Amino acid sequence: MASTTTKNALLLLLLLLLLLFPLLHFSLADVSAAAPSSASAAEVDALMELKVALDPSGRLLPSWARGGDPCGRGDYFEGVSCDARGRVAAVSLQGKGLAGAISPAVAMLPGLTGLYLHYNELAGAIPRQLGDLPMLAELYLGVNNLSGTIPVELGRLPALQVLQLGYNQLSGSIPTQLGQLKKLTVLALQSNQLTGAIPASLGDLPELARLDLSSNRLFGSIPSKLAAIPKLATLDLRNNTLSGSVPSGLKKLNEGFHFDNNSELCGAHFDSLKPCANGDEDDNEEGSKMARKPESTNVKPLQAPQTMNVNRDCDNGGCSRSSSSSTTLSSGAILAGTIIIIGGAAACGISVISWRRRQKQKVGGGGTVESLEGRASSSNASSSLINVEYSSGWDTSSEGSQQGLRLSPEWSPSVRYNMEEVECATQYFAGANLLGRSGFAATYRGAMRDGAAVAVKSIGKSSCKAEEADFLRGLRAITSLRHDNLVALRGFCRSRARGECFLVYEFMANGSLSRYLDVKDGDVVLDWATRVSIIKGIAKGIEYLHSSKANKAALVHQNICADKILMDHVFVPHLSGAGEHKLLADDVVFSTLKDSAAMGYLAPEYTTTGRFTDRSDVYAFGVVVFQVLTGRKAVSSELRLLGGGGGAEYSGKLDDLVDPRLGGRFSRPEAAKLAGIALLCTSESPAQRPAMAAVLQQLGATQ
Repeated sequence: MASTTTKNALLLLLLLLLLLFPLLHFSLADVSAAAPSSASAAEVDALMELKVALDPSGRLLPSWARGGDPCGRGDYFEGVSCDARGRVAAVSLQGKGLAGAISPAVAMLPGLTGLYLHYNELAGAIPRQLGDLPMLAELYLGVNNLSGTIPVELGRLPALQVLQLGYNQLSGSIPTQLGQLKKLTVLALQSNQLTGAIPASLGDLPELARLDLSSNRLFGSIPSKLAAIPKLATLDLRNNTLSGSVPSGLKKLNEGFHFDNNSELCGAHFDSLKPCANGDEDDNEEGSKMARKPESTNVKPLQAPQTMNVNRDCDNGGCSRSSSSSTTLSSGAILAGTIIIIGGAAACGISVISWRRRQKQKVGGGGTVESLEGRASSSNASSSLINVEYSSGWDTSSEGSQQGLRLSPEWSPSVRYNMEEVECATQYFAGANLLGRSGFAATYRGAMRDGAAVAVKSIGKSSCKAEEADFLRGLRAITSLRHDNLVALRGFCRSRARGECFLVYEFMANGSLSRYLDVKDGDVVLDWATRVSIIKGIAKGIEYLHSSKANKAALVHQNICADKILMDHVFVPHLSGAGEHKLLADDVVFSTLKDSAAMGYLAPEYTTTGRFTDRSDVYAFGVVVFQVLTGRKAVSSELRLLGGGGGAEYSGKLDDLVDPRLGGRFSRPEAAKLAGIALLCTSESPAQRPAMAAVLQQLGATQ
């Protein structure tokens, strides 16, 4: 019996070793790849050509020098990473201030899987030679000054998953050849000068999850084939001149479908659209139904492992027991030893893999070579930056909150990011991505995996509400806000390890209103129409905050100022920071009021009552109106008294009030009306200030 038990234990050991062998093999292979061979001379030549084109000043890429090895361990070729074969796999130079062009020499990097040149000032055309890179999976060229057409050659990139060309000056039509990119998950072409119709071939992209064509000059109808894309979650067509019937199948996208500012669109299936004339509705009902069918999956469910019967050598009478306690002790010791050995080996293997992954991290912080290689070989190509809903607790960097608090799915943000996502989006909070810093927070620009530009606000733990429940209630208030003139919150994250919480907002390309006040010669001067649009837009946003709706309680902003008014790529104003005071500690909120008081935004009654009301916001709005009219940050009390005691219209001298940089190019009746509104809003007595609903009515603006 002892020999039988020993055989069984040895058999168990053999089986466990066989199961562990692939892990150990992978670990050893990974270690052997830790020191990749040097890049070829041809690739070094290509990188040097690329450097000359990207950085004509020769000052921004000093580490790119001949004699250095892009794949070596030195400090050469910042932002370049290589694969295990010693080929250049990624060039990550986002946010470096590069002001040159993209050289066709990039096509001489055949192993390139990722090219990250977004957030620069690159000009010129996109090289058609990029279409010669068979392994290219991610191409980020957004937020530059690129011009010309989109090369049709990009349609022959078999591995391409992300194509981000937004916020450039690209013209021409969208190539139909992009419909050949069968692995494409993100196509972002927003904020360019593209014309023509939307190619129906884009409906042939089976993996496409996000399609952003907003803010271009596209015309024609929306192809019904787009509604049949099985994985499409976001379709943004805003700010074009599209017309005709909207395919009813797009209704399934819910809030993921954006079509505002296309006045000629129609459709009975969308509340905000006018009905089509002559019953001209989407007739592809069958296609719409097919699009709604859940996609089948090829992933088979895991089979539950059958329990191993160690005592298999049993006769017909049943399994006999050993009468020897020493035999039992011996077999137990063997089993215990086996478990210890296997566990130790597994821990070593996992540690090696973890170490190797850290070593492979790209210099630029945009991801890892390993992750890029993995996406090329995996049928599930989703990256850690794809929008997903986390099921963990409030602390998204760990298993959950110590107090077990969870966000209810009906009001939580659509995305609860983890720390890795936030770090990758901001290139590990690179200094080049810093947008601004205050006494309690720092804000960084970033780019998510889906191509969306974001602003990540980092708030120290000591600045947040001490009680987690209070913080969550504040977060609930913020996530209930949905308005075109408010900066939208995309998601949040909190890291106990870093002692910080993060709010991820949509990025506003044209910065804050403060940038356009007290401008110097050569700076952008806002024209009159834009100034009026900013005033009306912010008034709409504040009125929305003050209103009480079924899914939103009335909210006072408390900190309206020029710094909080942000402009998108077409200068549509968005009010930021709404509800943030509900997340911050009381002393932090108080410290922010000092700045508001210094700039004249703080209503006079606060000094006696210590309370904010909706009329406090109205007062701050009045100050902002004066700033927009005068083009100055500092608005003196004397200036507000020029019109007397206030009234429906301003009775002072308009030429003394309106920004002289406009050169007299403004509507005098409109300026008098706006100045009168500003005077009413900044009345000393709260009772004399109008409600924002009344302000909207005077402005002739509607929600």
